[in-house]
Amino acid sequence: MTQHTAADTGADGGGTRGEGLDTTPVGRAVDAFRSGSPVLVHDAEDREGETDLIYPAGAVGPDAVARMRNDAGGLVCVALSAPVCEALDLPFVQEEIDHPTANDHDLAYDDRSSFSLTVNHRETRTGITDVDRSRTIRALSRAASEPDPELFARAFRAPGHVHLLRAADGLLAEREGHTEFGIALAEAAGLPPAVVVCEMLDDETGVALSPADARAYAQRYDLPYVEGSEVVARLG
Repeated sequence: MTQHTAADTGADGGGTRGEGLDTTPVGRAVDAFRSGSPVLVHDAEDREGETDLIYPAGAVGPDAVARMRNDAGGLVCVALSAPVCEALDLPFVQEEIDHPTANDHDLAYDDRSSFSLTVNHRETRTGITDVDRSRTIRALSRAASEPDPELFARAFRAPGHVHLLRAADGLLAEREGHTEFGIALAEAAGLPPAVVVCEMLDDETGVALSPADARAYAQRYDLPYVEGSEVVARLG
């Protein structure tokens, strides 16, 4: 994995933790979100068994996209809350695909996929560069703060290079995925319900980065590492 320091990515460090702040893993994660910093969340060994690098969408600049590409390596997605998706008429994409591949979509780790549309901001060029994707992501955070379907359609085009995820209606009470973990952290931090999630992969094994290696990465860069069960216990 590419090596970073907190200074490399501006707000990507662990954030300032002064006296009186909650130093539990979830408390640190919420504090990091408030400061615009990423956190690492592992869902569960009997689910995906993956750790995602998660950012508040409004804090994602080109350096953060580069970090996700180089240090995480998974798919860069923006998760939005169910009420925002309802307001913007963003569907679960599986329900919109009129093709046999959308039938009998059984998943080993969950009842359904969270995928919605893919989008680019209309002011991007190709949509895939770090600059373009960060522009799209930050604009999605603004859209989530005051969802307006007409403004959304004018600001974004589909298909694009940023995958949207739709959180469960009941959030953690209904589904315990990275989509829901991220939105729960954003809500606890008082931020718009829009977060970026990206799976951390292992270059050597070709599978998900192990929890031990994810913890080591978090310690190296002073980032909070949280188990999904801790998020559910605290924010569910």
